[in-house]
Amino acid sequence: MATDHIRFDLLVHDALRGVVRRVLTDAAEHGLPGEHHFFITFISTADGVKLSPRLLAQYPEEMTIILQHQFWDLVVTEDRFEVGLSFGGIPERLVVPFAAIKRFVDPSAPFEVEFQPSDAATETPTANLPAVPAASALPVAAPAAAETKDEAAKPGEGAEVVRLDRFRKK
Repeated sequence: MATDHIRFDLLVHDALRGVVRRVLTDAAEHGLPGEHHFFITFISTADGVKLSPRLLAQYPEEMTIILQHQFWDLVVTEDRFEVGLSFGGIPERLVVPFAAIKRFVDPSAPFEVEFQPSDAATETPTANLPAVPAASALPVAAPAAAETKDEAAKPGEGAEVVRLDRFRKK
């Protein structure tokens, strides 16, 4: 296989983190529209993550938060987001760099992007978006809108590599 000098994997990585940033920025400015809500899983010990000692003791490796009804003061910057949440009736302020996010899900869309670190320098994200054609190493699941009647989505069965021919008019 030829060497990827362009580093498409890193470009896709940055683009998908940009999607998460954009969605959170819109939520911070306008609130969550309709039934949208987010499950965000992040590495609790990653550089730049700020949690109280109580939460860090409770979630020493990773933590999943839900942004739906009871969150406040969502602030999004270029490299992180900050949000107020209540845990066991105790208000907390969390700071989460986008680089610490492992998974971002909006079940109402449905939209999911998962960042699976293979090593520190090259994370390979997966998302339920149409696959890029050719010899991509990115496992990507098709969106629900692209399914045909015969190909109903089967949640929980993992990612699916989709051929570009599937979307071409015949």
